[in-house]
Amino acid sequence: MASLTVHDLVVRYGARRAVDGLSFEAPEGAVTALIGPNGAGKTSTVEACVGLRRPTSGTIEVLGTKVPGPDRAMSQLHAHVGVMLQDGGLYATARPLAMLTHVARLYPAPRDPAELLMAMGIDPDTRTPLRRMSGGEQRRVAAAAALVGRPRLVFLDEPTTGLDAVARRTFHDLIRRYVDEGLSVVLTTHLMDDVERLADTVVVVAAGRAIRVGTVADLTGDEDSVRFTAPMHLDTSDLTAALPPGSTVEEAPPGRYHVTGNLDPLALSTVTAWCGQHGVATKDIHLGKASLEDVVVDLVGDM
Repeated sequence: MASLTVHDLVVRYGARRAVDGLSFEAPEGAVTALIGPNGAGKTSTVEACVGLRRPTSGTIEVLGTKVPGPDRAMSQLHAHVGVMLQDGGLYATARPLAMLTHVARLYPAPRDPAELLMAMGIDPDTRTPLRRMSGGEQRRVAAAAALVGRPRLVFLDEPTTGLDAVARRTFHDLIRRYVDEGLSVVLTTHLMDDVERLADTVVVVAAGRAIRVGTVADLTGDEDSVRFTAPMHLDTSDLTAALPPGSTVEEAPPGRYHVTGNLDPLALSTVTAWCGQHGVATKDIHLGKASLEDVVVDLVGDM
């Protein structure tokens, strides 16, 4: 069953379509990641899903409730939804525990604010106001505010921006623990490590549309390849001939070359030698499975 269903969503800003017919589902008890370039429509989608922005057209169902909807239905829905926006949402002069205690009182069965702050790596006894905390500390408090109400579904927009490696790992572990307990998460981020460690489903968004949906493994595949950057539109026919039978060389997007097929241990040296013989200067050449970042760059570059 889906915790969130978005169908043919359109969000306009004047004549510009920030979201252009986006459709996807977020399963219950799982992490669904929306990824893509700046301006792809991810934040506008989240804002429409939580009722902060009215969609131009299309339908949204959050936990079985159509959004937007009657005030009473929306009020009941909000008791089960947590939201961490990309910016804002915190009182700058409040201390973390006071802020979280206030938010917790808005929900029927909240988590303990002090315990949640400690889990996030924030001292609940600190007297430092939020405006004097670092950006990473503020993001941790914002994430805690989204989770303190014990929501069934939480929207996290760029939750680990500004967090150091240890804090990010702590956050990942906490989210996975809550997901194992039944929490549904819709995550938007530019950090592929967040996606690779957390996401059960990945929705690649570009130009306001979903261009690929699947697990991280679905998107990256299990086939080794040699990948390198070089000037656009090179004639690679002789490179293909030098590689083992069944190998292919494709350029997609322009200037990014992918060598796949029955690659033997000499494939990397073959490609390197070919680049040298043809005067192709590249500092980006490697052998292995495609990373999620590689896949996203390739997909977006084709558009």
